[in-house]
Amino acid sequence: MDSLDPAAYLPHRPPFLFLDRLLTVESGVSATARLQVTGCPEGYPPILLVESVAQLGGIAAAREGDAGGILAAIDRAEFHGIIANGESLTVTARIAKSFGPLHLVEGEVTGDGGTVATITLTLKVGPLP
Repeated sequence: MDSLDPAAYLPHRPPFLFLDRLLTVESGVSATARLQVTGCPEGYPPILLVESVAQLGGIAAAREGDAGGILAAIDRAEFHGIIANGESLTVTARIAKSFGPLHLVEGEVTGDGGTVATITLTLKVGPLP
């Protein structure tokens, strides 16, 4: 891993970059990142956790030279509890299966009180048509 900054691996930029710092990346296998919740006095919108897992899954699934990618499907998303402003979250993404450019990603988001989301999604990583 050359950089801890997710922006080094993704085209996303604030306010649409939903990861703050990479902790681990094992290319083709898994990745872990941190997200500090700010600017959400009413609580963090849980659907944005899906995008966090998708962004991290794209980093985990990408191989040297890959550029681009899309969230192809949200297979399952379960949310547990409210995420408070100021909470620090750990996002994990594991590549469960790969078939060419398609990757099944299993994600989990944990916060101060335990698991706040479990998410399974499909990504297409590589050049877009």
